[in-house]
Amino acid sequence: MPARSDALLARMMEFHPKIIDLTLDRVWRLLAALDHPERALPPVIHIAGTNGKGSTLAMIRAGLEASDARVHAYTSPHLARFHERIRLAGTLISEEALTALLDECLQANGADPITYFEITTCAAFLAFARMPADYTLLEVGLGGRLDATNVVDKPALTVITPVSLDHQQYLGETLAEIAGEKAGILKRGVPCVVGPQEEAALEVIEARAARLGAPLLVHGQHWHVGTEAGRLVYQDEHGLLDLPLPNLPGPHQVQNAGMALAGLRALGRGAGAEKAVTRAEWPARMQRLRHGPLVEALPQGTLWLDGGHNPAAGEAIAATLAQLGAGRVWLICGMLNTKDVAGFMRPLRDVTQHLYAVSIPGENATLSAQQTAEAARRLGIAASEADNVHAAIARIGAEDPGAQVLICGSLYLAGSILRENG
Repeated sequence: MPARSDALLARMMEFHPKIIDLTLDRVWRLLAALDHPERALPPVIHIAGTNGKGSTLAMIRAGLEASDARVHAYTSPHLARFHERIRLAGTLISEEALTALLDECLQANGADPITYFEITTCAAFLAFARMPADYTLLEVGLGGRLDATNVVDKPALTVITPVSLDHQQYLGETLAEIAGEKAGILKRGVPCVVGPQEEAALEVIEARAARLGAPLLVHGQHWHVGTEAGRLVYQDEHGLLDLPLPNLPGPHQVQNAGMALAGLRALGRGAGAEKAVTRAEWPARMQRLRHGPLVEALPQGTLWLDGGHNPAAGEAIAATLAQLGAGRVWLICGMLNTKDVAGFMRPLRDVTQHLYAVSIPGENATLSAQQTAEAARRLGIAASEADNVHAAIARIGAEDPGAQVLICGSLYLAGSILRENG
């Protein structure tokens, strides 16, 4: 039987004709009707950027919790269930609590237009304001300046992870324009950790920080991170940290760990540094699937899952596969028609044995399997179409029983896999 929250969330999809419509007016109206829960949040750490937001947030959370802090967290999108988006003092929100909050927000909103992300963000703020905690971690949904999360006047810290081209139809065509939107989370006098950036993005972030008097902690200037002899080495003005490599796979996680460590040190919570790096959990980022019907269908092989979907994610996946020594892998790929498909696939060209293209179940914006396969073939990647992921795995297993397989291209595809595979 479907959860009652599912029915309420479905109703919320009907309040506004556009899924994405960037403005803060509707959020401010509903927050006022709810008596401004955003003013009663535990100290906020606000995270924007194109890639690495979720992993960086997960590492900061692990580090804070290792030092006995109680931490709320708001992330998006969810993979298997909406409840994943709202973590209250370390625990995913219960069905009962979520249903009550959604009911309350629906009542307060009435019939006024509001997007799904806006009204559910307000519900998260209500939950966070009512439960004591030491910190609130907020991941930006899209952009920053006009994102529904950007309503907190004085966060404790902001973080901007690497900025790259994505969502150009909403955020601007150039890297500088997109960086301007991300830099919209900067607040007067509030320190900001800045991850590795291209020069065009960094110039925009530094200019806005200068106008606001927001102190910056910039990668390569104020902190440095790298690897040496199989260890992670981090250095800033407080000194050197020699730590294990991140438990999240991939060389890009070293940069994400650096941002998390810089953030923890800025908050005076550096005691949790090692556990930040070794205890973070973030599904569908080069996640090894170890059980379930998909794994049983390829018992001699290895199955990975990644939700990355833009050119920077393609580069990170290729580098991770190289680090893992996977050789040429079989890809099962499904993507949305809003993404730079060629940009995502191009870095994967040299690590791909063969690509099976699928459509994403239940997504109106999915590319067809034929369109995805054609995009791969235009890049010189051998590609075929499959009816679904199960069919693709069966065909791979028949040809290469010990295959290394990566399911990739979309967080929505990753979510459907996690739901179906258990």
